[in-house]
Amino acid sequence: MNLIEYFHIQILNVFKDGVFGISLFDLTIIIISIIFALLVRSLVARILLNKVKIIISKTGNKIDDKLFEALLPPLRLLPIVIVFLAITLYFDIESTLGLYFQKINNTLATIFVFWIIHQALIPFSNLFNKLEKILTKGLVLWIIKSLKYLIIFLGVVAVLEVWGIKIGPVIAGLGLFGVAVALGAQDLFKNLISGIMILLEKRFQLGDVINVPGHTEGTVEHIGFRSTLIRKFDSTPITIPNYIFAEAPILNYSNRNYRRINWVIGLEYGSTLDQIKSFTESISSYLANNKSFMVNENYKSFVRLEKFNDSSIDILVLCFTSTKDWDKYLEIKEDLGLFIKEKIEELGLSFAFPTRSIFIEKE
Repeated sequence: MNLIEYFHIQILNVFKDGVFGISLFDLTIIIISIIFALLVRSLVARILLNKVKIIISKTGNKIDDKLFEALLPPLRLLPIVIVFLAITLYFDIESTLGLYFQKINNTLATIFVFWIIHQALIPFSNLFNKLEKILTKGLVLWIIKSLKYLIIFLGVVAVLEVWGIKIGPVIAGLGLFGVAVALGAQDLFKNLISGIMILLEKRFQLGDVINVPGHTEGTVEHIGFRSTLIRKFDSTPITIPNYIFAEAPILNYSNRNYRRINWVIGLEYGSTLDQIKSFTESISSYLANNKSFMVNENYKSFVRLEKFNDSSIDILVLCFTSTKDWDKYLEIKEDLGLFIKEKIEELGLSFAFPTRSIFIEKE
């Protein structure tokens, strides 16, 4: 065998054996197929999916619009799944290369299916919102989030099964590891249990204005597995561990039926009995005949002479507004204040100020 023949045989062996037992011809087909898949993916995303989006947008149904938007990411993966399926059919399934490509194709198909299910849960989560009449909004969000985590977990298990990794022994090992972790993560489980109790007992919900004595006061923005996010009135966010809510008394301002006005009006001691009676009767009539105030057997209003103070005759004005909305409450409160000021001027009364009389004894 001369040198030229030997070199020719080596060149043929390179094309035949290629890289890792893959011939250069097969390797070229694989590379071209992957490039083709990426091009088709881009083409599908730009042309086909955009046309489908235009058709769906004309239906006037918001659910299919949200569903299509949620399914866009996994749908862009579909061309790659189809190309790898074609590559798998091209190679001999009994060969090592064919077996690996079959596993890759099964992996991509599994990811595609579970990704579709995960994304479809986003628009259909609106159906869970009907449960808010029975459960709290925070608990419904927990259920949706737990379902998403469950789908991801099942997807990972399915992918591991494709590659021959049994999940049973892994879970058993994690169980032993979890016991050790639980001993050092007691606060985490305490916060988790407290968070569940918050949602089940409906102590407060998202959007409620609460006061946690010794900690903060503000609006509840998020109830998590470990902590709760509260936005203070100065817009500063503060995160509080859930176990604190199980141990502290919580004032939930949003759960009250009405807002209360509790004023003490100080009149001068020079006020006559007729003036004081006319003043209290006018305010009582104003509260009873104004729809902005709640006056009944359960929520009574009081306009009474309360006490004789050091520098004033104190008139108690105690009533409930018919709303718990802060803006409306301030408006009603302002109207009542203006009415009181108008009556004081009309009856010739005057507000009392702290005064002190000094008597100098003559020698």
